Amino acid sequence: MNKVIGYARVSSGTGSQTVDAQVEKLKESGCDLVFSETVSTRKTEKERPELMKCLSSLRKGDTLKISTLSRLGRTQREVINRLNDLQAEGINLVTLDGLVNTEALGKFAPILIGLLTGLNEVERDLIQERVNASVEHRRNTGGDLGGRPKTSNKKEKLVIRLREDGDSYREIREQTGLGLATIRRIIADNEKVEV
Repeated sequence: MNKVIGYARVSSGTGSQTVDAQVEKLKESGCDLVFSETVSTRKTEKERPELMKCLSSLRKGDTLKISTLSRLGRTQREVINRLNDLQAEGINLVTLDGLVNTEALGKFAPILIGLLTGLNEVERDLIQERVNASVEHRRNTGGDLGGRPKTSNKKEKLVIRLREDGDSYREIREQTGLGLATIRRIIADNEKVEV
């Protein structure tokens, strides 16, 4: 009997995004088994152990389900190569976003996959260009580049004075509103200067 196997992945740098939502949707769509991991697509396939387990568990006639094509690879070439390998092995690919179902597409599947992944890659490049242009503009105009704002000299002096007066880190935090890590850094930096 043919199996339906799912693969879920989120990038390791996505912060609050978790793989759980993908796993749940894959199970709801009828997957018998779901492999999942949190790893960047910058890693090679061999550095994505759950993907390797997923691919090795697939047999001719099985179906691989993923949320979107981007779960399989970062570039058009990677995705197309993976699709070609799957088709050569007689394995179907279905995306939950409804764009791809290689069993239903038959011989037209590689054409559609090439088009979709090409558009995805162009979109990613355009986003990166816009981000780079925005950062460059902010650098040239003195705009905010993000990150934590520098603590004012006045607050740093207050932290040092309070510490010298014997206040604990927590007492300093209550009086200044600064985080403990910031207070520790200010005190450590001051101790280095005094040495």
